Amino acid sequence: MRMQVAEGRFLLPVLIVVVGLAVSSAFVGAQVQSTVPEALAEALLFYNDLEFEKGISLSAGLLERDDLSAQDSVAIFEVLSILTYAKGEEYFKESLGYLKRISDVGPCVVHLPHDIWPQELRDNWYDILNVSKSLTCADESRPGVKTIAIMEFDNFSIGKYQEELGPIGKGLADFFEHDFGKISSMTVVERDKIAYVLKEIELQKSGAVDMSTAVRVGKILGAQYMVFGSITQLDSKQTRMVVRVVSVETSEIIASVDKEGKPEYSKLEKELVEQLAELLDIQLSDDIKKLIQEGGTESLDATTFYARGLEYMDRYDYKHAYEYFKKAYDLDSSFVEAKRKMEVYQPLAI
Repeated sequence: MRMQVAEGRFLLPVLIVVVGLAVSSAFVGAQVQSTVPEALAEALLFYNDLEFEKGISLSAGLLERDDLSAQDSVAIFEVLSILTYAKGEEYFKESLGYLKRISDVGPCVVHLPHDIWPQELRDNWYDILNVSKSLTCADESRPGVKTIAIMEFDNFSIGKYQEELGPIGKGLADFFEHDFGKISSMTVVERDKIAYVLKEIELQKSGAVDMSTAVRVGKILGAQYMVFGSITQLDSKQTRMVVRVVSVETSEIIASVDKEGKPEYSKLEKELVEQLAELLDIQLSDDIKKLIQEGGTESLDATTFYARGLEYMDRYDYKHAYEYFKKAYDLDSSFVEAKRKMEVYQPLAI
C-alpha cells in the first residue's frame, strides 16, 4: 500500500508552475491553449491523491485533440510517464515508452527533465538522449548564455564530522545548482546528468573525480565552466568552504573563493554564489540577489538530512528518500527544496 501523508496536496503549486506556466508561456513561440496545461495540472492532482488511473485517463484524452503543438504533446507524454511510473514496477516499460514518444517529437523541443520527474525516469531519459546524441541541446533563444556544471563537493572534515556530514557534498552541489539556476545569464547542467556521463565514460572512481576528468565531462556536456568545492569542518563551531571555477576550454582556474564561519552551509553557499558571480563578471540585479537568498536552511541537521535524502533518491530508494526529505522539512518548514522533493516522492514511498 502507498503511504498516505497528512500534509495534503503538496505537489499542486509546483506542478502548476512546471506544467502550466512552463507550457503556456515559457516555451518561446509556443501556441498553447490554456485548457491543455489546466487539464494536465488537474491530472497531476491525482498523482498526489494516489489515483493514478484517473490522471492517466484525463491526460490520454488530450491526445485526441487535433490542434496540439509539439510542446503540448511533450507535456502530455511527460505527465503520462510520471503517472504510469507511479503505478508500480510492472509499468516501468510502459512509462519509458512515453519518454521515447517525447524523443520522437523532438528531444530538444523542451528542456527536460523537470524537477517533478522521479530519479529513475531522469536517468533513463539521459539514456534516450545519449542514444539520440542529444545530451546537450543548443538554446538559440538565449544567445551569450554560459553553461556551468557543478561537481559534488568533497568532504575533508575529520573525525566524527566526516561521518556525521555524510553525503553533504551532494546537498551543496544541489544548492549551488538551484541558486546558479536563478541567474538568467547562466544555464546549469543537472547534477544527475553529470553523474550519468561520469558513469558512461567509466571515470568515476569511488566517488572521487579529478579535475581533468571533470573538464572532460564538461566538454561532453557543452559547459564553459566547471565548479569544484570542498568543506572542512574541524569542530562544532567552525567550518571552511572552498570553491573554484575552472574554464573547460583552458583547464585553468579562473575564480576561487573561500569562506570560514559557523557550519551554516546553506548561508555560506549563497554568499559564495554571489562572490563567484562577481568574479565571473556576471551582473546580478537586486531581484536576482533576493531570489538567491530565498530557500535553503540555517539548520545543519536539515542540510544533512536533505543530503541523505538525495543519496537515497539516487539509489531509487524512494521510501527512505522521502523520509529524509520530510525530516529536513520538519526541522525547517521554510526549507522549500526539501518540500519540493517531498512532493515528488511522497506518492512513491511504499
